[in-house]
Order: sequence, then C-alpha cells, then structure tokens
Amino acid sequence: KEKMAPVLEKQHPGAAGAGDNNSEEEEGQNLWSSILSEVSTRSSSKLPSGKNILVFGEDGSGKTTLMAKLQGAEHNKKGRGLEYLYLNVHDEDRDDHTRCNVWILDGDLYHKGLLKFAVTAQSLPDCLAVFVADMSRPWTIMESLQKWASVLRDHVDKLKIPPEDMREMEQNMVKAFQEYTEPEDGSQSSPQRRAPPAGEDEAIVLPLGDNTLTHNLGIPVLIVCTKCDAVSVLEKEHDYREEHFDFIQSCIRRFCLHYGAGLIYTSVKEEKNLDLLYKYIVHKLYDFQFITPALVVEKDAVFIPSGWDNEKKIGILHENLSTVRPEDPFGDFITKPPVRKLVHDKEINAEDEQVFLMKQQVWLSFDFNQDMNVLESPGRAASGSPRPAGRAGQPTVAGGSPMTAVKKPDPNMKAGAANEGVLANFFNSLLSKKTGSPGSPGSAAVGAGVQGSAKKTGQKPGLTDVQAELDRMTRKQDSVVSANNIPPPTENEA
Repeated sequence: KEKMAPVLEKQHPGAAGAGDNNSEEEEGQNLWSSILSEVSTRSSSKLPSGKNILVFGEDGSGKTTLMAKLQGAEHNKKGRGLEYLYLNVHDEDRDDHTRCNVWILDGDLYHKGLLKFAVTAQSLPDCLAVFVADMSRPWTIMESLQKWASVLRDHVDKLKIPPEDMREMEQNMVKAFQEYTEPEDGSQSSPQRRAPPAGEDEAIVLPLGDNTLTHNLGIPVLIVCTKCDAVSVLEKEHDYREEHFDFIQSCIRRFCLHYGAGLIYTSVKEEKNLDLLYKYIVHKLYDFQFITPALVVEKDAVFIPSGWDNEKKIGILHENLSTVRPEDPFGDFITKPPVRKLVHDKEINAEDEQVFLMKQQVWLSFDFNQDMNVLESPGRAASGSPRPAGRAGQPTVAGGSPMTAVKKPDPNMKAGAANEGVLANFFNSLLSKKTGSPGSPGSAAVGAGVQGSAKKTGQKPGLTDVQAELDRMTRKQDSVVSANNIPPPTENEA
C-alpha cells in the first residue's frame, strides 16, 4: 500500500505533466506484474497431489505395520487384497500440506490383479515402488524380491504406455542415478525443500556400470529390509556369523544395482531408521532436500541411497567371505533351518477293565500251580511213589507247562462264567496230579509233603483252606471210583 500510494497521487490530474503520467503508469504496471508473478510462482511451488507409494512383500513381512508407523498410527489389523493408507507430508518452508497415497498389495499372488486400481498409465510417473524383505527370515529375501519385481514389471507392461513416454521415464531414472552426489551432513530434523540445482560446471555424470539399471522400471525403487532386530536372534539361535550378513547384503545390493534402487534396514520394534526412511521417501517423491549420507558400518542399520553404490564398493564385502563365493546361489549358503518337530507322548489306551482282571487271574493261577508243583515234589520223593509213571489205566501228569491245564478265558465271555471255568480247570489240573487213593501211602505222603513244605517254605496261611478243599474233592472222587468197581492197588505195586 505504501508503494501504491505515491503512484496514485502522481496519477491525479493536474499534479504533473503528460510525460510524467506515462512513466508513472509504466511503473504501476510493472509493480502489478511482479505481484502476480510472485503469486503464480507460489501456487506452482505447492506440493503436488496424487503421489503414490506401491508396497510389495510377503505376508508377515511387516509392510503394513511399517507404513502405519510412518503414518503415525498403530495398525494391528491385517487387511486382504489391496490396502490403502496415506502419509501426511508437510512443507515447512511453504507451510503447505498434502497427502501421499500408500497402496499395499497382499502377499498372495492371487491378488496381483488389483494393481490396476492403484497404478494407471497416467499415475505411473508419480509412483515409488517399495519392496519389503523380512530380515527375520533371510532365506526368503532374494526369492521374494525377484517375485515382486516381476509382478510390477508385468503390470507396467500391461499398461501399454507409449514407447516414447516410457523411454523418457527410463532416461529420467538414469539421469537421477548418475547425478547423485554425496550430501553434506547437516542437523536439520525435518524435510526441507531442496536447494537450487548446482551449476553446469558441477554437473559431471559418470557412465553406468555393466550391471546397473539393466531392469529399469521407469520409476524410483526402494528396498526396505524390515525386522532387523532379528540379527541378534539369528546369531544366537542359527549360528549366523558376519560372513552370512555380508553375503546377504552383497546379494541385495547387487539386486538394487539392477533396478537402480535404494536400500535401507529398519526395525519398527526398536524404531530404527524409521525417520530416515520417511525423509528419503519424501525426497524421492517431492524433491525435498536430503542430507544423510550412506551408512554401511552397522550390519543392522544399513542405508544406501540410489546412485551411491557400484560394484567396486560391493566388492569390499567380498573380502570378508571365506567359505562362500559371491557368485554362489543365495539359497545354497543362506538355507532355511530345519523345522523342529514337537515330540508328543504316545497316547496309551486303557484296555477293558474285565479283560485286565481276567488276565491277572490267569497269571495268579499260573503262579499257584507252580507253587503246588514245588510243594508236591518233596512229598513224592520222600514217600516213593508206588505207581510207575507209564502204568496203564492210571492217570499221569502232563509233562508240559502247568498253563496247559489252565485254559485262557475268552474276553467275550461273561465275567462269572469265565471265573467258574478258570476255577474248574485249576482244580481239575490238581486232581490229575494226585497219584493215590485215600489211605494209601502215596496220598498220605502227598498230604504230609504239602503241609511240611508249607511250614518250611513259609507258605501263606491261605494254603490250609486250599488243602481242605482238595481233601474234600479227593473224598468225592474216591466215592466215584468205588462205585465204578475200580480195584485198589495191590501190595506188590505198593
């Protein structure tokens, strides 16, 4: 207003001559044009909208958790298909805000067709591809990176972008890679607008290596290794050494060269390199000033910006490889550990209660028969058996095991019937071993031998009841024999 006031006074009629009026009009027009120019410049320098981050990775690699952490929100839900988030981007110099779209593709290849809703031929130049690798499962890293890079390449080919446009995008990638310069370390804590570009005398580009940008996607690519806090776990549980981590880093960095990608190791658990990741993303998408150099000292906090690396720098890692060569297949050295099978105790099925009791009864009968044989043997030896072993018409003792006289009960038989059968067979076997009639020397000797043996060997008191039962059954047997007129043994036989 102060500048405009004298201009209006000089334009008042009668204040000056005609020549002065023309010069003052030109001055006013120049002032207005400068104001309009400044306004248009500010409007054109606003943060662009419509920028996209495409996130790829396996299920469980932590891609959703990582992006939610950058957003400043806690994300505990697992989505399916194609997830959407956004990042708030703030330009402090211009006091401007915008949102950056984040599209997270599901780890199942079945959902790769959903990329058409996130990336079109028009939006592809405004995209940044992020491939997430899980450091807690290092044996899956290279296979995962190759798979998702192929998915993105196939989708870009399906967009059918005009060849001249695709060639221009690829040239921009080559130029950005070649023009990378090591930033000077600073103390700025938030993203700032990039400083004016350097003069032509400093714009010296170097030719690309033979293995650099051989797979040019036309958009910036960033490899993010998540869960780097698992490095200590790999060392303790799987015996990983420095050589393993150098070999893994070497393979990833060579992959990054092929795609012209940057590399960063992060850990949401320890909040490691998260702020650095955010700054690098807004630097690549919004051209913010970036002042952090490459970090390769700590094995769990590596950061390599796009354009910094080359094969010679990667060769430094190869000096520490002793048991593996750099060109060896990744899966031959970084192998998946064997799965530890949980050992479960075998299930023991209890048998039927009645079957178990019948088995015990059979074994008790077998033991009792053995005891009776021991008791009867001394008695016979002392009295001298009056009957020869092979005498016709006389009962003989079987030469087999005592169990041959006792039949094993059928499990399907009722408990009562089985018990009666066992007892009957048991007593019949005892009767078949008797070698004399009541009152004969042999029978007396057997009885005496049984009682004497019971006293000497400390037999249980229950044997007296058994002996009484045997005597009763013997008397019954003798009455049957008398009824059938069986002649008693002669004196010569005795």
